[in-house]
Amino acid sequence: MTDGSASPYSAAEQGLGYIFQPRFALLKLLQLPEASAVFLEKEDDVDFLVERGMRSLGSLKHKAPGDTLTDLSTDFWKSVRIWLAYYRKTGGIESDGRFFLFSTAEVAEGSFLAEFTDRAGGEDRVEAAQNALARSKSELIGKVRDALAQLDKDQQRDFFDRITIIDATPRITDLPALIDVHLRIVRREYRTAVFERLEGWWMDLAIKMLAGERTEPVYGYEVSDKLSAINDEYRADNLPITFRNRLPDGQIDVANDPRLFVEQLRILDLSMTSIRSAIVDYYRAFEQRSSWARESLLISGEIEEYEERLIDEWTRYREIVFERLNDTSGEDVCRVAGKELYRWAEMQTQHLRIRERVTEPYVVRGTFHILANASPRPRVYWHPRFFERLERLLGIAA
Repeated sequence: MTDGSASPYSAAEQGLGYIFQPRFALLKLLQLPEASAVFLEKEDDVDFLVERGMRSLGSLKHKAPGDTLTDLSTDFWKSVRIWLAYYRKTGGIESDGRFFLFSTAEVAEGSFLAEFTDRAGGEDRVEAAQNALARSKSELIGKVRDALAQLDKDQQRDFFDRITIIDATPRITDLPALIDVHLRIVRREYRTAVFERLEGWWMDLAIKMLAGERTEPVYGYEVSDKLSAINDEYRADNLPITFRNRLPDGQIDVANDPRLFVEQLRILDLSMTSIRSAIVDYYRAFEQRSSWARESLLISGEIEEYEERLIDEWTRYREIVFERLNDTSGEDVCRVAGKELYRWAEMQTQHLRIRERVTEPYVVRGTFHILANASPRPRVYWHPRFFERLERLLGIAA
């Protein structure tokens, strides 16, 4: 039995820190002008490129609740070492860099680090830093002390004047509420879903940056454009499409799939590739409809009315295709007629939309397959004598 306390070996805070990085970067891009851009793990945890060509290097520290920043906190001095290297590399006083430490911890009472916050009292930062450095025997801090000694007094003052500590930074669980402030163009009931999709897209971009697949920064206007595009899908004449390019779990077994809609396609003697495509369309449409229902995006009875529209159109076209048949029509003729009807459903029904701007083909095609899979009696079928075959195969009365 456990008491719910964390293991002393838990890496939970470290794990949260990794996730904190991209979520925090997303929030900052929403807060900054659209022309701003962000890198992840370039010069520091996050680099912000802002107007006038300035680069802001941000060190992010997601600490355990109750942690504090003290004079000799390695979080601060590790960051100083990174910033010093950039400052010297980019010309010292001529450098384009500004430096930020974002920490969920608070600066400890009495620490000289308070001079780097918005609560600064005007103490000489250089002297306070040197006093703190002199008290430490740490190897890390010794290296920082040596690096600072390579700067003259004016450079040291200029360097420390570029540093800002944002302590008590909101924790990762607090960030969605802050991001929500920037989603006011989205109807309130859809904000959670829009945020989840925006963050999913953003996480994919973050992975590409971290993996080196994207070498350019991400600009604020890219986030704005994506947010606008996602929001458009939640308007009255549209619905979000979230299963494009998704595939069913596991292997698609075209030859042995027992579902009625698949059996109907086998009877038409369609290619394995065509049947596989139908299975994928069925999966995407079924999961998409379930997602819309979970998010309460559908009007009461909307799916039922849409299915009735498709059945009505199918009935009309079926009568046209099958009117040339009679009781003596052979199997080859029946199969040709069934293929024609199916081809119509696949290729000529994209105007039959559940809502005006829902143009994704799998919604229509997959819904036809859902209707063809209805039990105990499919609501649409393709082969003119399908029910006769069904009665023989499954013992279901036509």
